[in-house]
Amino acid sequence: MKATLTEENYLKALFHLVDSENKVTINELSKFLNVKMPSTNNMMKKFAEKNWVIYETYKPLTVTSSGMREAALVVRKHRLTEMFLVQKMNFGWENVHEIAEQLEHVHSQVFFDKMDEILNFPKYDPHGEPIPDKKGNIIAQDLLQLSNCAVGERVIFTSLTLSDDGFLTYLTDKNLLLNTEILVLKIENFDKSMTIEINNSKEILSRQATEKILVKK
Repeated sequence: MKATLTEENYLKALFHLVDSENKVTINELSKFLNVKMPSTNNMMKKFAEKNWVIYETYKPLTVTSSGMREAALVVRKHRLTEMFLVQKMNFGWENVHEIAEQLEHVHSQVFFDKMDEILNFPKYDPHGEPIPDKKGNIIAQDLLQLSNCAVGERVIFTSLTLSDDGFLTYLTDKNLLLNTEILVLKIENFDKSMTIEINNSKEILSRQATEKILVKK
């Protein structure tokens, strides 16, 4: 049986919240989804029956390999949709999340396979995040936060830790787009704000912004 819309939202949340051991607490999940704890508990008991999580009272959840695959397939639909909206419909990268939230719940596998084919099987979405394949496998990325870079380093803007519309609009206004080369010119001791050079111009980024920008050397 296909996952319901609500179940898919929980699966996607698990995908984003799990740590390196595939663990997450009920409290973290509840806060992330803005859902009351009893409702989250009940849903996770259902997930345990489906073998998507290992549920033990008062202990963190462990997301099983089956659960991670199901979660990755929801994320696959979302990220493919975002890529289609940007590449084929000329939406800005800051305008696609809400539409993708709606389309990700379409259950037709053929629909998303055709979308994948039309896009020539992209590996990443418009925000630089890897798109899981049809089996739920995902490319591991070895990236670092811009905030961890030192003065004088040249890096390539590759992905984001957060892709909400407001932050994407902020980056667009600064002409800071994926694959842009960044030269770190200065880091303020007081607030760790960073002066960077991009496209032969200087910009100042807050610590909050540099922590959300992922780069590769």
